[in-house]
Amino acid sequence: MLIGRDDDLELIRRFIDDARASGGALLLSGEAGVGKTELLDAAAAHAHAADTRLVRAAGVEFESTVSYAGLHQILHPLLGTLEELNTPYRSALSVALGLEHGAPPRQLIVSNAVSALLAHAGATRPLLVIVDDLPWLDRASAVVMGLVARRLGAGAGASGGSSSSSSSGSSSSSSSGSSSSSGSGSSSGSHVGFLGAYRSDDGSFFDRGGVTTHHLSPLAPAAAEKLVKDRFPALTPRVRTRLLSEAQGNPLALLELPIALAGTPRANAAIPDVLPLGRRLQTLFAARIEALPPTTRLLLLCAVLDGTGDLHTLQAATATTDIDDLAPAERAGLVHVDDTTGRLTFRHPLTRSAVVELSTSDQRRRIHRALAEHTADRPERRAWQLAQATVDPDEHVAALLEQTAHAVLRRGDANGAIAALLRAADLSPHGHERSRRTAEAAYLGADLTGDLRDVPKLLEDARRADTGRTGPLVAAVAAAHHLLLSGEGDLDTAHRLLTGAIDMQHQPYDATDTTMIDALYTLAWVCHGAGRPELWKPLHRAVALLTPHVPDRLALTLATIADPARTAPTALRLLDDTIATLDQETDPVRIIRTAMAAVYVDRLADCRTALRRILRDGRDTSAVTLELQGLVFLSRDCFAAGAWDQLDEQTEQGRRLSAAHSYQLLTTDYLYQRALVAAARGDTATTQTLTDEITLWAAPRRVGSALSGAHHAQALAALGQGRYEEAYRHATAVSPAGELASHVPTALFLVMDLVEAAIRTGRQTEAAAHVAAAREAGIAAVSARLTMTVEASAALTARAPQAGELFRRALSTPAADRWPFDRARIQLAYGEHLRRTRATTEARTHLADAHDTFQRLGARPWAARAAAELRATGQTAGHADTTGPATLTPQQREIAHLAAAGLTNKQIGERLHLSPRTVSSHLHQLFPKLGITSRAALRDALAEPTRHTPDDNATVKP
Repeated sequence: MLIGRDDDLELIRRFIDDARASGGALLLSGEAGVGKTELLDAAAAHAHAADTRLVRAAGVEFESTVSYAGLHQILHPLLGTLEELNTPYRSALSVALGLEHGAPPRQLIVSNAVSALLAHAGATRPLLVIVDDLPWLDRASAVVMGLVARRLGAGAGASGGSSSSSSSGSSSSSSSGSSSSSGSGSSSGSHVGFLGAYRSDDGSFFDRGGVTTHHLSPLAPAAAEKLVKDRFPALTPRVRTRLLSEAQGNPLALLELPIALAGTPRANAAIPDVLPLGRRLQTLFAARIEALPPTTRLLLLCAVLDGTGDLHTLQAATATTDIDDLAPAERAGLVHVDDTTGRLTFRHPLTRSAVVELSTSDQRRRIHRALAEHTADRPERRAWQLAQATVDPDEHVAALLEQTAHAVLRRGDANGAIAALLRAADLSPHGHERSRRTAEAAYLGADLTGDLRDVPKLLEDARRADTGRTGPLVAAVAAAHHLLLSGEGDLDTAHRLLTGAIDMQHQPYDATDTTMIDALYTLAWVCHGAGRPELWKPLHRAVALLTPHVPDRLALTLATIADPARTAPTALRLLDDTIATLDQETDPVRIIRTAMAAVYVDRLADCRTALRRILRDGRDTSAVTLELQGLVFLSRDCFAAGAWDQLDEQTEQGRRLSAAHSYQLLTTDYLYQRALVAAARGDTATTQTLTDEITLWAAPRRVGSALSGAHHAQALAALGQGRYEEAYRHATAVSPAGELASHVPTALFLVMDLVEAAIRTGRQTEAAAHVAAAREAGIAAVSARLTMTVEASAALTARAPQAGELFRRALSTPAADRWPFDRARIQLAYGEHLRRTRATTEARTHLADAHDTFQRLGARPWAARAAAELRATGQTAGHADTTGPATLTPQQREIAHLAAAGLTNKQIGERLHLSPRTVSSHLHQLFPKLGITSRAALRDALAEPTRHTPDDNATVKP
């Protein structure tokens, strides 16, 4: 299958079908490697399937000076019918092809004879002549076949030219050699097609008018990416992006570059500045370079190794070379020199690779050293130039590269930092420095880029380089990340690695040592994943030894994810101040760590903008781990905010990305969020499937946080279905009734679930004890959601009139509408209480509101409960208002406002990380809710409280 060539194939098939009926000629042109030969093969296959006779030939370089060599190759399969031609044509062809001796025939009569032979062959069965590499045909053959092709393309004249044709035309041609004699070389009705191909940069005698030419363009970006993904699925996104950029849609380059790159060391960690070319690509791109003068090639090599295209730099670095020596390269179409800007650019990126392939290592090193002298004011460029010029270990150059790594890392380029560190390790003369730098590269690969596959090898390289204790901490961090994130999920081993490495460091620990802080963060992540109190003790001991003080974000993380029920309140002011500046934060790692601190204290909504920025930037920088973590936090925020359709998209995206990089631990978090939505919507089968998948992976590895998430989803599903005993069992598996389990932060999400399940199963004492534990811990002060759920939980255990006051207090919590599902559950519980106390009118209000919210969210079992309670009050759910802005989900409301502001579906999708099709679907759903039929009415509908009745016959245009 030819990817991305559907239009080209369709054009060629139409040409062949038309040529079978009335003849014709078509030329394919395109750059080297663009796929012309593959299309000729496809044309041959189509012709064969259509019962068309095929004649195939190709220009050959070493025969290009032999007259009529190409014509002999083309006509050889047809020479058996040569005797059936009129005598003048038979004689002319026989002499031209060297079959007989005689006076040299004129080219016009030879072309007439060829036309006659082809027409005769096609008289009984359509004929297709395919000739590749037209520029390599000898000139005589090219002139003759060019005339034949133009006649076929013109489609003029009548059929004939065989022995049965009229003799007037043939004798006239024989005598003068210049008569039109169209009868002998006709195309109309000849059933002969001519299909040729040539490189557009070589030109062709055929391409001089009169023959239709179809230029074959490089593959479109989407088709190029599909080709690479299909043929090389294991390539990382970063490598694939680089290959796509270099190949510029050239199919041969797309297929050859990954093979050539596979032979380079550490291909996934550091991509060479100039990609290596395989033999086929070298042949394509090197020929014109080899024909250039040596001074021109030297300038081109300098331009490649410099990379800026600055003519002043080229002249300075090659002092003995005149910049005017670039003229031959310009005339050859290899480069473009802009005199206005003083810049040189290569016409095709792979020309750069060919220039390097044709140079010697000594030439390259000399130019690198010269360029280093002229980049002293740019430390990073100088470091790399020196590194490329250095063969033997050199600590000075290695140190410069390490400084470069840290500089580019501060700008968010983890891949650039890894490349610099690995080169620094190669140039390190001392084993311990080589070990330390290699281990740091492994850590960055595990922590940021997502290249987990390289981590074990890099760690083994670091171990072999030095068996001492200089670099074990950074190596332990890298190894822990690998164990933590990968499918192994061995948290206990990761914990032992980290605690052992931390204990080996000199005390007190330096709070400004980034490796130490990263180690402590990683250890916190391990402890959180395990969900066991005893694992936190070594971390707290290590943090206590930090001097001069604990970094703010580390303190926030420990306070909010370790045991938030007891430690979060004291850190909230600092957390709120940190989140307030998050939109201006440029370091994605700091954003992720802040969001981590926000999860269990319900402040993820305030991190939303910064997290979306990480998703956008992550796709550009291939910072896979950061992108995956950003998706985790955004999906959690989506569940809380009721944006459940968006949650499905984000978790599916996260699951695909996690699967591609074997990030099983993060995959369980996506499963958890999807299980919560399935549970709330009453999809019992999906809830069970998802939680089973979580449990099967997490249980043998003792990943407590994942197991708590599975219990949370199962408890919610059971509550919605009225299976209260089961709900109680799952809720208490997370935290026993009457206490908030130590170091199990998920327990904060199940306070009301446990209390409701206990009340419904007759466990009033346990329910009251759990409310008392929540109040004693002071978790109501942590967030508005916890204030709301603690007050509502207390209301469930109280008697009237105190219960009513507690419910009202819960629902009057500021910003409670940020958690629509939680609020609707409280409205449902309050409505049930009011109905039992015969406050029917007020009960209807709360029950109707709860029902509407559940309906919008698709929480069917909860909506059914609310509808049943409404019926018990004498009102049906259908009587509630079903149109207006209030009926929109939060995501629909956001989409509606953006559409009303004039944004297109594509722009809205980019803003909200949705596909344009999903945006269109949401608009289709929200138009009836607003009582409108077009985008033009959105602005008024969102501002106008009056209900509109849509015209049933109107066409909705989202």
